[in-house]
Amino acid sequence: MDVDGVLNPFAAHSCPEGYREYAFFPGEEPPVRLCDAHGHWLAALGRDFELVWATGWEDQANTFIAPVLNLPILPIVRFPPVSFDPAEKVPAIDAFVGDLPAAWVDDAHTPEALVWARSRTAPALLVTSHPAHGLTTTMVEELLRWRTAL
Repeated sequence: MDVDGVLNPFAAHSCPEGYREYAFFPGEEPPVRLCDAHGHWLAALGRDFELVWATGWEDQANTFIAPVLNLPILPIVRFPPVSFDPAEKVPAIDAFVGDLPAAWVDDAHTPEALVWARSRTAPALLVTSHPAHGLTTTMVEELLRWRTAL
């Protein structure tokens, strides 16, 4: 699970309805925007999936995001130092998931991610969010349908 563009709709012109703004990093604009409903949705997903942070936030996702969304401490996919090219997420995610089925939610799936998902022997699902809208109920339903079909 990515954060920016998925849980934090950073590209929205203003704070979307249902979200609250958090100044986790004073002076940084826009502030981080989080939706309480996402905590419930992620908890529901956590009953069928092993939730993992796949974000440049790394440990900070557990420090800042997890408490707001009432999530437990989640495992973290380790990426190159920020600012890395989004394509550099692919090898790290591949190494983390190994031969297990994997669903990856991100706002910046690259051509390399698409090739990775198509070429795996284990099932893979890429769910792409719009960075101004973030995670939606439709996306959560897609993930749950996919998991049920495995």
